[in-house]
Amino acid sequence: MTFSLNTIILDPISKEKPKNAVILCHGYGGDGKDISILASYWRAHLPDTIFICPDAPEKCAASPTGFQWFDLMDQTPEQILSKSLVAENKLNKLIDEVKEKFKIKAEKIIIGGFSQGCMITLQTGIKRKDSINSIIGYSGRIISTEHLSKNIISKPNIILMHGELDQVVTIESHLEAKEFFNKNNYHIESKIFKNCEHRIPTEGSSLGLQFIKKHFNL
Repeated sequence: MTFSLNTIILDPISKEKPKNAVILCHGYGGDGKDISILASYWRAHLPDTIFICPDAPEKCAASPTGFQWFDLMDQTPEQILSKSLVAENKLNKLIDEVKEKFKIKAEKIIIGGFSQGCMITLQTGIKRKDSINSIIGYSGRIISTEHLSKNIISKPNIILMHGELDQVVTIESHLEAKEFFNKNNYHIESKIFKNCEHRIPTEGSSLGLQFIKKHFNL
């Protein structure tokens, strides 16, 4: 079986059938290879976990060599939400494919991402009927709090991390998302990195690993 999205797969280092899966979504203009660097670091500490790093479904309007989950160029909030719903369906299909191919239940799947990848995983994870284990979000935001508040279906564990000096997705987006999840009674962890811009610092990758191990009971 091939996946519906072009995907980099990092098999478990144990060489056994995977017990858990982590799906990581790259940011705007990136690709699966970008985010697989993070997966490679985590993989050494999670021997029974398979890592899935897809390319987003569209070529990026602003970076022809990269990909986008949805277009951000000259779009209204309504257009962005509409296009994000298309991407959400495609990410859901990939999650279902991972479940089927590797015979892994939703509670053994963690999804996460950076920037636009964070945005699409938050929206997708909250709306799934079969609750995934957790969501790991770096430097993202909620695409539409109004839409999401009307479509809450499941409550996975969530960790949100953000650089305080981020000029691409500002810290206000992090605070808004944190407030949203607290208001809706989610179990959420969060971390703001001092003197950090739009990137995943070493501390962020370490916190992500700790979060995965905790919620996979490793």
